[in-house]
Amino acid sequence: MESNIGWIDGSIILLYLVGIVGLGCWIGIRHRRHGGESRDYFLAGGTLTWPVIGLALFSTNISTVHLVALAQSGYDTGLVYGNFELMAGFTLVLLALFFAPFYIRSRVATLPDFLEKRYSRASRDWLALVSILSAIFLHIGFTLYTAALVMHGLLGIPMEIEYLIGTIIVIAGLTALYTAVGGLIAVVTTEAIQTVVLLVGAFCVTIIAYGEVGGWSGITETLSGLQIQNDKGDSYNATVQLSMLRTAEEPGGMPWYAIMLGYPIIGIWYWCTDQTIVQRVLGAKSEDHARVGALFAGFIKILPVFILVFPGLICYALVQQGAFVDPETGDALSPANSKDAYAFMIQHLLPVGLRGVVAAALLAAAMSTVSGALNSVATLFSYDLFKRWVPSMSDHKLVVVGRIVTVVGMVAAVAWSPFIDQFGSIFDTMVTMICFIAAPITATFVIGIFWKGATSRGSIVTLMAGFVVGFLAFVLNQSNDFEWLKPMNDAAMSALGGGAFAELIVKMNSMVASFWLCLLCLAIHVVVSLLTPEEFTEEKASLVWDNPLSALSSPGWSGFGNYRVLTVVLLAFLIVTYYLLA
Repeated sequence: MESNIGWIDGSIILLYLVGIVGLGCWIGIRHRRHGGESRDYFLAGGTLTWPVIGLALFSTNISTVHLVALAQSGYDTGLVYGNFELMAGFTLVLLALFFAPFYIRSRVATLPDFLEKRYSRASRDWLALVSILSAIFLHIGFTLYTAALVMHGLLGIPMEIEYLIGTIIVIAGLTALYTAVGGLIAVVTTEAIQTVVLLVGAFCVTIIAYGEVGGWSGITETLSGLQIQNDKGDSYNATVQLSMLRTAEEPGGMPWYAIMLGYPIIGIWYWCTDQTIVQRVLGAKSEDHARVGALFAGFIKILPVFILVFPGLICYALVQQGAFVDPETGDALSPANSKDAYAFMIQHLLPVGLRGVVAAALLAAAMSTVSGALNSVATLFSYDLFKRWVPSMSDHKLVVVGRIVTVVGMVAAVAWSPFIDQFGSIFDTMVTMICFIAAPITATFVIGIFWKGATSRGSIVTLMAGFVVGFLAFVLNQSNDFEWLKPMNDAAMSALGGGAFAELIVKMNSMVASFWLCLLCLAIHVVVSLLTPEEFTEEKASLVWDNPLSALSSPGWSGFGNYRVLTVVLLAFLIVTYYLLA
């Protein structure tokens, strides 16, 4: 594949990389002169305001995984995966109303730290370990791979393993540099800038593609003349691709009930209990800044449906129209693989100069997610594990440990990321993994902040049992897709007793499986807690709502900036958007 990036675009990309890495390092060095305490390094000294929090939440979330995979899903299945973006708004409301206040009031440095205050040290250790692994293998690994995929599409870099690893190492090294030097203050500052770059670039792609396809009428007319099939071979008019909520029979592989049952489970884990995401909230200047920052991110999360998923569908319509033509041969062009849809549009639709801006936006998406995840890994290891072994460790040395862990975490992610090439749909694979990780953690946090009877023994049993059952269910659920899982599949079938129950898990939608797994975890937590009652201390009582409405008791800011007003407005926006796209 030849590069379609000229010297002008290449210069823009290079200037962006030099600028963002230099800015991150400069901020970190400058901030270190004013103290360099561990809380400053890991949590920005509790100075983050709501605009920075909102932009940083969005930037950490939207990585090249989303830019590549959501466009891929739009190309393959239409708007159905836009549900994962819109539903995020509802779980950000939960973060703002129910979780953020306790995180700020308890002044925790990490979410495992919160679990220790609510439950026990054992729960903290378990969550710290799971959070570190998920940050390295999910957040960083998938992001680095998709970043390399983008560079393949834009610069013509071969996808052979040596070139793939080389590209990953360059992106990883640049990101690790300013993350290790600057800590969270450098991460969130660069994330805020990168969010703006990302949004500008994504809007450019969408607007130009929308004009090329002939607007809404061009899309509907093109799709109405096509027939697509579901997994059973039944034919449907391709206009079904414009619908977000579908039945189990319609093409797309994600029925509406699976989304409604499963997304709250994985959404609460991701937006309310995952250290990589929530660390921006932990660094908030105040409870109101934390709440409004989360709600601000909820408003921005409406955009990806239109600027990330929708462009993939437009690309599909343009290919069907024969809009892409080889200038030398006159032959019709299409992406070699649906994974290349976004890079394909950048190459063939954008003018010189703008390609460089959008390519920089893609790198921004990768670097912001990786930097955020690296910082959370360093924070988790330093606070939740290392400081326990060496409690007398000075703040300066703890920061040094954090920097070392940043580098080690990046090396582990780089080693894992090339293996992601064997997966089919990137986004679907990542969501499936999350479905079987999220349930026990979601159950433990939710029951912990709403039920005073939840005990430390109930917590650790739920976390460990849920992980084991979730892993067995994942092996069964994915055994038909990956040959290397066959031996583990046989063991899992045996552990679950085989028969109809195990077969049901094999065929079950992963989102539905996550829902049932969460119900199982909640039941385990309740039963074990009732069997092992414990003293309910004053500290634990301060981390449990008397009732759900207690979350609205804080007065908040006056006027439109009040978190209650913003919550109502955000919910209205989300409901209207769903109504228009259902």
